[in-house]
Amino acid sequence: MTTSSTSEASRSMTRSEWVSTLPPWRRLLATFNWRPVYDIEQETEQLRMRSLESEKRMLESERRDLDSERRTKQIEKEIEQLEIENKRLAALESRMDALLLNADSSSQTPP
Repeated sequence: MTTSSTSEASRSMTRSEWVSTLPPWRRLLATFNWRPVYDIEQETEQLRMRSLESEKRMLESERRDLDSERRTKQIEKEIEQLEIENKRLAALESRMDALLLNADSSSQTPP
């Protein structure tokens, strides 16, 4: 005789509050022959909530892992770019040194 609204309401109630919502004849039966339906519903709800929390933590962990991988790839690309720039700058510096040596040697030779 329990309706879905009663079972939904029972999720947030204690056992005594739930029993108080029953009709008097059902309350009497509940005192003589208590069936653990309410307790099972509560345990099921708690297990469901734990499962959802666990799934949420797992998804957060996966998201953090993906973010970490993305940042690592970005850093590796930046390192590669910096290495290319360093090589280019080293080549330019060696050309500049060669030009300065040529300029110095040409100014020191007598006319």
